[in-house]
Amino acid sequence: MTYLDVRPATPAVTPAVTPTRVPLVTPEGVGAGEVDLGVVRQIRQVVAERLAHRLQASPVESAAGRRELARALVQGELADRARDQARTGAVPWSVETEIATGQAVMAALFGLGRLQPLVDDPSVENIEVDGCDQVWVSYADGTDRRHPPVADSDAELIETLQLLAARTGTAERTFSSAHPALHLRLDDGSRLAAMAWTTPRPHVVIRRHRTRTITLADLTRLGTLDPVLEAFLGAAVRAGKNVIVTGLQNAGKTTLIRALAGQFDPMERFATIEKEYELHLHDLPDRHPRVVAMEAREGSAELDGHGRPVGQITLTQLVTDALRMNLRRIIVGEVRGPEIIPMLEAMSTGDGSLCTMHARTAAHAIDRIVTLCLSAGIAMTDTFAYRLLAGSVDLLVHLTLDDHTPTGGRRDRFVSQVVEINGLGEANRPATTTVFTPRASDGRAVPAHQPACLAQLVRAGFDPRLLDHRDGLWDVTP
Repeated sequence: MTYLDVRPATPAVTPAVTPTRVPLVTPEGVGAGEVDLGVVRQIRQVVAERLAHRLQASPVESAAGRRELARALVQGELADRARDQARTGAVPWSVETEIATGQAVMAALFGLGRLQPLVDDPSVENIEVDGCDQVWVSYADGTDRRHPPVADSDAELIETLQLLAARTGTAERTFSSAHPALHLRLDDGSRLAAMAWTTPRPHVVIRRHRTRTITLADLTRLGTLDPVLEAFLGAAVRAGKNVIVTGLQNAGKTTLIRALAGQFDPMERFATIEKEYELHLHDLPDRHPRVVAMEAREGSAELDGHGRPVGQITLTQLVTDALRMNLRRIIVGEVRGPEIIPMLEAMSTGDGSLCTMHARTAAHAIDRIVTLCLSAGIAMTDTFAYRLLAGSVDLLVHLTLDDHTPTGGRRDRFVSQVVEINGLGEANRPATTTVFTPRASDGRAVPAHQPACLAQLVRAGFDPRLLDHRDGLWDVTP
């Protein structure tokens, strides 16, 4: 049978003696391939105690070794139960039920419990949990469906998250009343955010990244771009333009950054800097063999002499460190704090860097960048912030999420605007050119004006005649 490939935590329970087995409980009325959740909890408890006892007696350093040990203990417990059933004359489990039970136990030990099948489902896009029994799942086809409870109680849901936090990532993370928010990357690359204690019930959101290898051409086929934008943005990246991708949550910013990175020369050395790994460009060595992937670290509950969590590594520190790594480009997965200043400095001294930012429109992103600069905790005026922005950023690319699912429609994600920054203009604000503007009929980006950098884009392979299609080529996208 195939179990989940996840990393276990060192068990919290360390018994002094070998535990006794929980009495046999036969899942009455359970059909082939179905799982009795009470039995799963019993077996998980037995195996967790035995695993702790074995690791105490003979530590196993590798995560893979501990998984194998746990797998053997689960199989042994299932075999013992099968023998008990045979001795008592109880109806034996089907092979499907035994396999499903074993998988559920492993998921409870090392995975996400009842959430794990949803994370493993390739058609699932987002998972929203508002208390153990309020579960909504968004699918790739644009539909939202309610799902059965993922725990018997909110306390059990919180316990699952606490176990997950303790064993996920490069450093142990905590989820408690003292640390009521949890942000981490799951083993498949999905991003989990959870909060409790500050809300009436625990809330969990899992955003899955279904496609890691994606190109601009793929986004054109999906309707995010049209052939004009595909050619324009590809040339902009190849020409070394610094690009900020903006949009609201779930608009597809990370996916677009991933596709833009596909325009890098394979031999370019660049860095990705993220709160939790989402881009996963370092997992594509055939496409990007020279990636320096960096991930921030939360730190412990203990504070140092400056009042900061011990061991904390911030995005600001990572961007500063990246400037010494002989890189051509830097990609910041999401700029939302003081890391904006070293990011802009990196853009002003290099070329072709990328980042994402939450904003309602491309124009709103300009003021948001300045606001982040002013709130970074250093002495800076708005005039200097605008000047830094004007000398650093070349293009703002805005993505729109058009969600019609409440009325039975679908979700559409598309580029709606591209704005060029042309240095400092009047009133000490950046001068801008709206290169692509929202189409009146549906808001999709269509050519509006020629960019000042057109000659550079042409040298990078862009055909300027594409800008003559004033209604774009959305309607002829293959």
